[in-house]
Amino acid sequence: MTRQPPLVAVARSRDLDPEHGLDLLRTMLVIRSFEERCVELYSAAQIRGFLHLYIGEEAVATGVTATLREDDAVVSTYREHGHAIAKGIGLGPIMAEMLGKVDGVSRGRGGSMHLFDAATRFYGGNAIVAGGIPLAVGVALADQMQGRDRVTVCFFGDGAVDEGAFHESLNLASLWQAPVLFACENNHYAMGMALERAEAQPDLALKASGYAVPSWRVDGMDVLAVEEATRRAVTAIRAGGGPVFIEYDTYRFRAHSMYDPDLYRDPAEVEAWKRRDPIPALAATLREHGHLDDDAMAVMEAEVAAEIDEAVAFAEASPLEPLEDLERFVTSEVAP
Repeated sequence: MTRQPPLVAVARSRDLDPEHGLDLLRTMLVIRSFEERCVELYSAAQIRGFLHLYIGEEAVATGVTATLREDDAVVSTYREHGHAIAKGIGLGPIMAEMLGKVDGVSRGRGGSMHLFDAATRFYGGNAIVAGGIPLAVGVALADQMQGRDRVTVCFFGDGAVDEGAFHESLNLASLWQAPVLFACENNHYAMGMALERAEAQPDLALKASGYAVPSWRVDGMDVLAVEEATRRAVTAIRAGGGPVFIEYDTYRFRAHSMYDPDLYRDPAEVEAWKRRDPIPALAATLREHGHLDDDAMAVMEAEVAAEIDEAVAFAEASPLEPLEDLERFVTSEVAP
């Protein structure tokens, strides 16, 4: 199997629905604005602990979730804010969780890396690299055994491909023909390690295909290409075709985490990727087709800013968990 070029979005020139295109743009703007506000709150010590930002990768979460139904499941990583927003979790509860408040989606106990919401079938937020992959296979298998027409999407980074859980999970999913989409967000760096320095075979789709899983890669900076490729995969999975692996070629504009000084990347490389920013790219496409102008863009940005302000106000007004509740949800066994 030779490495194929990323798929491109044929919808760009003739089939783009204006309303849908604007919805995609708005979702990416919400994710970007939420993340940028998190930077401010972290700098002000209102968000504590680890914080892994999704800035630059918004097209993947947005394009993938645009193909899902409400009852489909998502399993994510510690860089999950964008996935959670795109899946439909409220901005207020997410922000409250970031601030460790009781009105957060995990009652303030999980923080940035452990968002969870059963109502939207968003099952983490998993801090362990590749830890969510076997969970996703289990969720998909449960739906399959119950005869439910559902798809599970599992997001993970390129670094997870090194882990045994990835290979074991793909093998089982293939044997069981589980309805799961393995969504690999290849941002080219597992923390500070460049992909080509960590992988003897850097073609991740080729690796996945070794488990008899249909695999391909797509331009993860193009939301239309992401949506088109994902819809093709989800349609096949829902029809009983078994698992699919997609490598989304993307890039994070910020460091691995807020603790990371980001000394391992050439600034020129970062700037080159920023010129492929998915948000202005989609905006340009909408402008080209007469679906967006400066006034409409300004209105959308103002509306998104107001939503973020409202989420922050909700989070700041939320109380901390009272001391008498700290032992709730904690289970321990005392040895005899």
